[in-house]
Amino acid sequence: MEGGHSLPGQYKKTLYACYLGFITQAINNNLAPLFFVVFHEKFGLSFEMLGRLVVLNFGTQILADVLAVKYVDRIGYRAAAFIAHALCGLGLISLGVLPLIMSNTFAALTISVVIAAVGGGIIEVIVSPMTESLPTPEKAATMSLLHSFYCWGQMGVVILTTICVWIFGTEIWYLIPIVWSLIPLYTAIKFLRVPIYSLVPKGQELSIMELLRSPLFGTALLLMLAAGASEHTMTQWSSLFAEVGLGVPKLVGDLVGPALFAFFMGVGRTVYGVWGKRMNLRKVLLGGSVLCILCYATAVFSNIPLLALLGAAVCGLSVSLMWPGTYSLTSVRFPRGGTAMFGILAIFGDIGASVGPWLAGLVSDVSQRTSFVQNLSQAQGFGLEQVGLRIGLLMGIIFPVLMIVGLKLLPSGASSVAKVTQK
Repeated sequence: MEGGHSLPGQYKKTLYACYLGFITQAINNNLAPLFFVVFHEKFGLSFEMLGRLVVLNFGTQILADVLAVKYVDRIGYRAAAFIAHALCGLGLISLGVLPLIMSNTFAALTISVVIAAVGGGIIEVIVSPMTESLPTPEKAATMSLLHSFYCWGQMGVVILTTICVWIFGTEIWYLIPIVWSLIPLYTAIKFLRVPIYSLVPKGQELSIMELLRSPLFGTALLLMLAAGASEHTMTQWSSLFAEVGLGVPKLVGDLVGPALFAFFMGVGRTVYGVWGKRMNLRKVLLGGSVLCILCYATAVFSNIPLLALLGAAVCGLSVSLMWPGTYSLTSVRFPRGGTAMFGILAIFGDIGASVGPWLAGLVSDVSQRTSFVQNLSQAQGFGLEQVGLRIGLLMGIIFPVLMIVGLKLLPSGASSVAKVTQK
């Protein structure tokens, strides 16, 4: 944990605020999918519409990323951080309130998701460079620890939300987002007080065109796209997949699927944060990509629900270093990348995070209308929706394959963790 404990007190306050920022991002991305069954059964939203909500979330984050790249340096990190977390809090409150007062539920959910996603997009662009700017001894380790708080936040959201629904029933679902909004609202106030530092001296940053002209940066963008899709295709659909695709109770499905996914992902990032100097990052990422393929295949093809759920859960370990690892590989090669570099990386990560889950939902809906899937459903004794969800989730295998391709294209010098962590 050297990334945080070796810092002077004033730096720790900034680092802890960044940790809360990633917990806020975890709430943004993972709370709504836990209510997909409610939205499907109570409000009649189709699987494609649910997938569209995921696209709206990450698509809006992409637009916010683009705007943040252009304007954050002008308004400053402090103002951007306050605005971002205030919007996240407002979006979560809207998620609980608007579906109750608007006749068009999908429109109500859309408005809520978009408001929170604007804040989430800004968070993605600013929190990583704010952390990178701190005088920590091991940059890659600190980055991995920062991203581990997304995992612990995701785990907390899944467990606490699932327990609340189990105890009080789905009828009170709308109160849960309102309670979760307290975290981003508190963090918004916290960012008004902590010290803020610049990653690159003003006027020395690389331009966007300088970054985009580099073939190495193009490889990094492919890795970010694959990382976002590999992670979020599984995590966004695992709750609904457990209930409908595997037929297990929601409490069991959420705790064994999404919660364990977050746990394994957090463990992977924390382990790297502590012992990363001893590891070959490129080989670890290649191994994780192969494991990710096996996890998707296990979740889709296993007829044993517990084994399928474990496949979904261990997928968290397989993807744990994809996102922060790509940040680390890129930042060391572009030390003057600044906000623009992190913003563009975040954009491509969000593209993957939106396209992957949407593609899974689209393929699931379309496949259910084909005679092949209908016949397969009858032959295997599974419901049509069960088979459709499995086929949709199978599309997720495309993305760890792309990760492997990107890593093979990466120059061999990027494989050394020692090189990655030096500044």
